[in-house]
Amino acid sequence: MSAPLPQVASVPSVLITGAAKRLGREIALKLAANGWRIAVHYRDSVEEARQTVADCSRLTPGAQAFRSNLGNETAVRNLLPSVIEAFGHVDAVVNCASTFEHDTAATFSFAAMEKHMRSNAGAAILISQALHTHIVERRKTQPDATGVVVNLLDQKLWNQNPDFLSYTLSKSALEGATTMLAIGLSPELRVVGVAPGLTLTSHLLPDDKFEEMHKLSPLGRSSTPQDVAYAVQFAVENQSITGTTLLVDGGQHLMRFKRDFSLM
Repeated sequence: MSAPLPQVASVPSVLITGAAKRLGREIALKLAANGWRIAVHYRDSVEEARQTVADCSRLTPGAQAFRSNLGNETAVRNLLPSVIEAFGHVDAVVNCASTFEHDTAATFSFAAMEKHMRSNAGAAILISQALHTHIVERRKTQPDATGVVVNLLDQKLWNQNPDFLSYTLSKSALEGATTMLAIGLSPELRVVGVAPGLTLTSHLLPDDKFEEMHKLSPLGRSSTPQDVAYAVQFAVENQSITGTTLLVDGGQHLMRFKRDFSLM
């Protein structure tokens, strides 16, 4: 679903993982509306990826879709080079794709932990590594070239509960990696976290229950997809932010929840 494009240095390019649908799609549309050429990563959502590409291309021409299994190290290592080959250059990565499967302390297993760690933390680190290599190479001819990585986290990290243990561990690892990568990959890269609250419903949460849970915050509302997309845009474009996390959750991390939203 990709073909080489002319190298257009004036058009910034961003790879967004999990951009075919839900929050990743909203981020893709927001950045496309602000002049970014979008690389839409997906795994299985072929038709949704095509639609997101079409919608983004109407805002900034040249969006393309790239398929990859983020649980496979070889596939992850090939992802950013494929985007670079097609676009000519990449300026930013938004690590949005996540595995989100339920387990607890009672049901935890190495297999569950590894599955979440691979796609939610390991893949993001490898893609960041690849972007750093790309920017170092670009600096040979463009000394002022820089890049940025935005990692999607979760307010759950600041408001722990016993549900989704492996998922939470993987996001905790990614939050720690955000700090270490910001140090280790500077000055070529900035690395920023964005942590949403309850933003979208799912099969685990009926619409009426979602509306009820969404209001549980000091501000009377949690984050919307547009709020999160705007925070990502801010993180991507503000040249002075690195090694920190923006919590975009209406203050939900300030409240104590004994269970995950989907199980309350």
